[in-house]
Amino acid sequence: MHPHVFAEETPEKTAIIIAETGETLTYGGLEALSNRVAQLIRAHGLKRGDVVALMMENSLEFIPICWGAQRSGIVFTAMSTKLGLDEAQYILTDSGARMLFASPGLADIAARLEVPGPRFAVGGAIPGFEDFGAAVAAMPDTRIADESQGRDMLYSSGTTGRPKGVIGPLPEGPLDEVSPLFMISKMLYGFDADMIYLSPAPLYHAAPLRYSMSVHRAGGTLIVMKKFDPERYLALVEQYGITHTQVVPTMFVRMLKLPDDIRTQHDLSSLKVAIHAAAPCPVEVKRRMIDWWGETIYEYYASTEGTGFCAVSPQEWLKKPGTVGRSLVGEIRILDEEDNALPPGREGRIYFAGGGAFAYHNDPEKTKSAQHPEHGATFGDIGYLDEDGYLFLTDRAAYMIITGGVNVYPQETENVLVMHPKVSDVAVFGIPHEEMGEEVKAVVQPRDWADAGPALEAELIAFARANLSHVKCPRSIDFEAELPRHDTGKLYKRLLKDRYKAAATR
Repeated sequence: MHPHVFAEETPEKTAIIIAETGETLTYGGLEALSNRVAQLIRAHGLKRGDVVALMMENSLEFIPICWGAQRSGIVFTAMSTKLGLDEAQYILTDSGARMLFASPGLADIAARLEVPGPRFAVGGAIPGFEDFGAAVAAMPDTRIADESQGRDMLYSSGTTGRPKGVIGPLPEGPLDEVSPLFMISKMLYGFDADMIYLSPAPLYHAAPLRYSMSVHRAGGTLIVMKKFDPERYLALVEQYGITHTQVVPTMFVRMLKLPDDIRTQHDLSSLKVAIHAAAPCPVEVKRRMIDWWGETIYEYYASTEGTGFCAVSPQEWLKKPGTVGRSLVGEIRILDEEDNALPPGREGRIYFAGGGAFAYHNDPEKTKSAQHPEHGATFGDIGYLDEDGYLFLTDRAAYMIITGGVNVYPQETENVLVMHPKVSDVAVFGIPHEEMGEEVKAVVQPRDWADAGPALEAELIAFARANLSHVKCPRSIDFEAELPRHDTGKLYKRLLKDRYKAAATR
């Protein structure tokens, strides 16, 4: 389906609401604005296969701009709002973007970006940018004559290296062709015209963007938060009668650590499906969420590359705690370091054979390194299959610590430490050690900064040792006011590791 269908059938139905401001766009308004965007794209000479970029905070215009690009056969690249100037310019140059849409809140960087084409300021002024509102108002709201399907080209979050643009072939079918993600969303999560979907994450990331657009393919209503706040999130579920939502595990943790009187004051009975992904969820965190929200919590494991997809229902997960489910797209194969297939119960690098095609834009070497001629593609994660074909994640290969010849996967240690009542967030990684090669290091974001210090360090090390093998426990703990975590829940552990590696070198 496509939102133009619902614009014809139910033009007054609400398509988008911005939670913090109450700004609203109907399906008729979404159709008109996306058509004006398509006309603007054509007026500047862009054709099928060309690239436009968005460097925007969550706003009412974000999704309509994407739909305007989608119906123009355009490749649209949504960029992180956390990028520095060099990173943002790299993505614009690498993607070949010929048009840029930017938010005034990002003007300090956006104004210095070079694009071989027009730049539009959306929702306010940016020096050197054209006003988006005036530009689209001058365009007709009718459909362009040469509509065709475009698609996104999103850049990885760069948690283990420089961001990579992920691209696949442009779809050749009609605009209202059923997309694979919409089929999955309908089958697993019951996406339909009656749904009210709350999206609390940045729309530039793959899951929030793609699932929000799938809501419009279903004819549902999308509620967008500009920024996640745990108490506000719970209030919105009650206020709008939210039926569907998607979150990341760090949001679960922040909601669980709210005072009991705040957690229990909102009616969450409308919630049918709460999807989570993007980062591993500690078993105890998910168990507590199911105790609180009931059997509404669904999980999937996938990536921007889209070559594999696993899913697990709450009922299945309760029988196999910790699993991310069985594969629906691609055959899972677990390989050792010599590329030998491993039997159930043995952990190794995860590959998906027979999944969808993808490539890293302008980087054939990276594309080749992620793919095996026989076993398919890997996202760089480590895990194992059980006898029933359920996948369990261990960690990312890049994060493995080798201490005294023993392999330690820090995710397990993080899962324990984050449950301590005085911990808000935690990162565990290896740092250089003269004798052991590496030692286990933890950096903790305390709930109360006043607790940071030697006493809490000793308390947390003792807590870890009471729950884990000592080899997996940190030898020392440092404290940070805030960890470098992506808004989508992924931790930029590379930044922390590089800092400690540089200090050891000095």
